[in-house]
Amino acid sequence: MTINIIGVPLFLGCDRPGVEKGPDTLRNHKILNIFEDTGHEIYDLGNIYVPKLPIEDKYCDHYNMKYLSQVADVNKNLAHLVYSSLKSDSFPFIIGGDHSLGLGSLTGVSKYFGKDLAVIWVDAHGDINTHETSPTGNIHGMPLAAAMGLGHERLINLYFNGVKVKPENVYIVGARDLDEGEIKLIEEHKLNLWTSEDIKAKGMDVVVSELKSALKASGVNNVHLSFDIDSLDSSLVPGTGTPVAEGPKLEEIKLLLSEIFSTQLIKSMDFVEFNPSIDKNDLTLNNCLDILKFIAKHLK
Repeated sequence: MTINIIGVPLFLGCDRPGVEKGPDTLRNHKILNIFEDTGHEIYDLGNIYVPKLPIEDKYCDHYNMKYLSQVADVNKNLAHLVYSSLKSDSFPFIIGGDHSLGLGSLTGVSKYFGKDLAVIWVDAHGDINTHETSPTGNIHGMPLAAAMGLGHERLINLYFNGVKVKPENVYIVGARDLDEGEIKLIEEHKLNLWTSEDIKAKGMDVVVSELKSALKASGVNNVHLSFDIDSLDSSLVPGTGTPVAEGPKLEEIKLLLSEIFSTQLIKSMDFVEFNPSIDKNDLTLNNCLDILKFIAKHLK
């Protein structure tokens, strides 16, 4: 497979510096070799440019969205690069950076595949807040909502106007830290959701089976996988901005990923929220590299 590595050194969406170092830290630890060693053809497209803004101006565009213009501009450029990668018959593999980049990658994929698209969002959080529901003003908690056409028009209409993915084609796995506004949206739009409690109660094998059955029933042929490392239990990922306890273990995540990739529907992927500045004894780094090696072997 031909894979384009796209770095997005973005922390403005989470408002916690350090995560912007994720892409180059992974490069320095041979992420390109990891994919090459499993037979993939790799092209490193470098990093998306991220503008700077003084901290005191973070709310200059909106009362409850930090760095709105900067985050939107980065995502627009990412969307076009993802779209261009797909046009060149390549697999866009986006490394972050915070999860606000998920809007740009999903938008670029949507531009290419149109309505024949689903997204699997593996995350401890729902990322379906809007500017009206967000308790923090951090846009990394809003990308999935915006992709579904919910929230501020600046985000909803990024790159092209309108909905990027239909709510019925959204699959959230591993969530366990949902805000009140997100819970209401999940109920209102009847989103496909498997929480950490579901995983514990049913087992990951059952959750994966339900997910695959739902995907098959939808008839969708193209899936974007957005993977946040905070989906893992907090003990495994101290180097992420918003770790949450009671999450899946490594083997459970690997089972999930192997089964997702076995569908051969995954056409693009995000790998986000690794913050090397707050890691402890390289534990998060080593777990990230372990997962990336696993992905490289199962991506076909």
